[in-house]
Amino acid sequence: MLVPAESWGMNVAIVLFEGFDELDAVGPYEVFQLAGRYGGDLSAELVTLEPTERIVARSGMRVEPDGTLDGTDVDLLLVPGGGWNDDGPGVRVEYDRGEIPDRLAQYHTEGTAVASVCTGALLLAKAGLLDGRPATTHHTALEDLRELGADVVEDRVVDDGDVLTAGGITSGFDLALHIVARECGESVADSVARELEYERVI
Repeated sequence: MLVPAESWGMNVAIVLFEGFDELDAVGPYEVFQLAGRYGGDLSAELVTLEPTERIVARSGMRVEPDGTLDGTDVDLLLVPGGGWNDDGPGVRVEYDRGEIPDRLAQYHTEGTAVASVCTGALLLAKAGLLDGRPATTHHTALEDLRELGADVVEDRVVDDGDVLTAGGITSGFDLALHIVARECGESVADSVARELEYERVI
């Protein structure tokens, strides 16, 4: 039975940018919110670096963010992928711009855990957070990730403590469920997976 959580212990901030992949962000967001409804001390917010009314995702979905990263109490930063191999907005543009990687590095230095889905790992790499560490990403970007200094592991989820990465797109469900299990317990993760009718693979 769904129960409201009385207070939030762990807050996940999912950082959105123009051209992010919809499922990379929305999948984990729903997992985290369901975990809170099933009694886990966890919640999630969709944030941007700068104030904006809406963000347009890779396939055209328009999202109204909850607020900005600076205005959010955050224990874990999650970065979606999308657009690494495209000409339009997405990870490649954000990689070249450098603002998201800079903020990831800052927050991580201050003790915030970080995670990525799909090609979001390239932004973690640009931030210097994957140097010599095990990590994964979408199969089309594994060589790029390796060239950026990561110890590439071809798993759906790689948990290296305060840095977690997931493979392509649907791996975001596995990452989020893994985080729920780690932070809230296996029973909460199992309840969320049943609600989603998703078979846990890790």
